[in-house]
Amino acid sequence: MNEKMNFLDRNEFNFEPSEKVVEAIRSFDPKDLCFYTRIYDQGKKSIISVRLSEIYHVPEEQVLLTYGGEDMLKNAIHYFLSVNSQLSTPNTTILIPEFSWWYYNRVASECGGTFEMYPLHEKDDTFAYDVDEVIEYTNRVHPRMLLLASPNNPTGNSLSPEEVSRIMENIPNDTMVLIDEAYASFMNMDTGYIAPLVNKYSNLIISRTLSKFYGLPGLRCGFGFIGKGHEQFESYVNKYLGYNRFSEAVALAALDSDEHYRRVADDMEWGRQLYKRCLGSLPGFKVYKSVANFILIKYPSEKKEALQQALAAESYKIKFMTDKGLESCVRITLGRKEQTQAVCDIILKVVKGE
Repeated sequence: MNEKMNFLDRNEFNFEPSEKVVEAIRSFDPKDLCFYTRIYDQGKKSIISVRLSEIYHVPEEQVLLTYGGEDMLKNAIHYFLSVNSQLSTPNTTILIPEFSWWYYNRVASECGGTFEMYPLHEKDDTFAYDVDEVIEYTNRVHPRMLLLASPNNPTGNSLSPEEVSRIMENIPNDTMVLIDEAYASFMNMDTGYIAPLVNKYSNLIISRTLSKFYGLPGLRCGFGFIGKGHEQFESYVNKYLGYNRFSEAVALAALDSDEHYRRVADDMEWGRQLYKRCLGSLPGFKVYKSVANFILIKYPSEKKEALQQALAAESYKIKFMTDKGLESCVRITLGRKEQTQAVCDIILKVVKGE
């Protein structure tokens, strides 16, 4: 990996881990890796699932642990779209949002599933779900799964708990709903809505991760919560011999470091405002609202090559979108203040022809 390159293209973490995380790594005893955890003897998955149960007030057996948020998606989609999903008439369709992570499509195709898209709508400086439309699509298509991303990547828009409840109340109860909340903590630290939702709706999975807000994508630690009555799926996801003990130690430290990561989130908000001030009024530009750790910006397409060259010359890498309908957009990870300032300066120089 190029140590000098500023990677702002994959929504990674350009800040420092918390001191508690650093100390957990320093103090970890390698000898602990010589033995399995013994918590599975108590009928528990991990000390992490126990801690998450305490934080989110969800029964431990309904907490899911995976190898990052990606693994949560794979496990759920592969299981519920499989032709062996115990349905008398197999249903292998998943509904996914337009302008969303391309990986959703690929995971569905891996297990022989099919996907259909429902629209996201551009409204002023944001994108939005039309909740009534999502409900209508779901009832008409009657898919095995409905995927909701909140916040959505790459558009940065989200759903409120009330909107999620309205969707759940008005769709078939044999459609499994998977909400990808990888970026949710940037939007709101209030997680009190999760337990009531998973307790009320048996066909709901909420997926989260330590990769984004807690800045540990390299740790590959994902987690989630599922409604009641899915013991076979829980067995499918869970590991009999326990979780990675090093990951457990680091994850516990991260979960105990909200104050540190909230300060990082404040720096990201500074970055959102800087992009809006510097680029929002330029001809051909539009800076979209975001509640995630990235921001979507529309730019004049004729400037693409010049922007790519100028950014590369200064060792900056951002994501030039290729999705249909977003071809004239870039998605930029919100990095440190000096990185955000540098990207703004580079773009302004290109626009001014300097």
